[in-house]
Amino acid sequence: MSRPCSVLRVFTRDGEGGNHLGVVNDVMGLDPEMMQGIAADLGFSETIFVDWQEPDAATVRIFTPAIEMPFAGHPLVGATWALYMLGPGGVTTLRCLTGDVAIGMEGSAAFIQTVIDPASVEPADLSGYATAAGMPPPVAGWRVAMPRVYSLLQYVDAATVASLQPDMAQLAGSGSETMVFARASDRVRARFFAPAGGVPEDPATGSAAVALAMTRIADGEGGGSLVIDQGEEIGHPSRIMLSWRDDTVRIAGECSHDETRLIEDDTG
Repeated sequence: MSRPCSVLRVFTRDGEGGNHLGVVNDVMGLDPEMMQGIAADLGFSETIFVDWQEPDAATVRIFTPAIEMPFAGHPLVGATWALYMLGPGGVTTLRCLTGDVAIGMEGSAAFIQTVIDPASVEPADLSGYATAAGMPPPVAGWRVAMPRVYSLLQYVDAATVASLQPDMAQLAGSGSETMVFARASDRVRARFFAPAGGVPEDPATGSAAVALAMTRIADGEGGGSLVIDQGEEIGHPSRIMLSWRDDTVRIAGECSHDETRLIEDDTG
């Protein structure tokens, strides 16, 4: 059977770069194993499958080329943009494996908004974690349950972040996915490594942006906003707009529709 897949670039910067995403809106007859196979064949950081049966809510499943993700920001933002700009609009909620996420548009940017648990954040000494992977010790570190465990390592400046060449085999076996970043006022330069999930380096990682906001809330920054630039090192400059207040976090970004592909499966 053939079914359409919209190919987007999510979190573009001035119309360039972004993180590729497959959005499949026809899920009839697909089980999770088939979805995983389609995601592997497409080869994007993630592919999202949208089951839209209610007027204002859609259920989604998210897959990297190797695993299913319970929550991931760039697929949720991309699906939001697709529903509003390519589809019927009117959807206000996406239901992923971690629960309901509010969605919408701010001008030309799509956003998702979620309530977080600051107790999921633990400050951590990640010096040994970093050096084992061939990186210098960070100036600060945190572990965040997203619910997959993320290790966040803060460095002194963007040049240090850009220069990092981590050992991917070491990171793949660490039991954690890794965000490295440097902050200067309201600007952040970030990179994200998830080799265990089939994504050695991700161009733009919305869930990591949410994790970063969770560390800020846990450290007493009750409200704020950051502009996160990511992806330069792999040729996909991306930008995530992050804001938070109390226990609510919003990520937003621009998207672009590259093409619609017909994908084949074995449903007959």
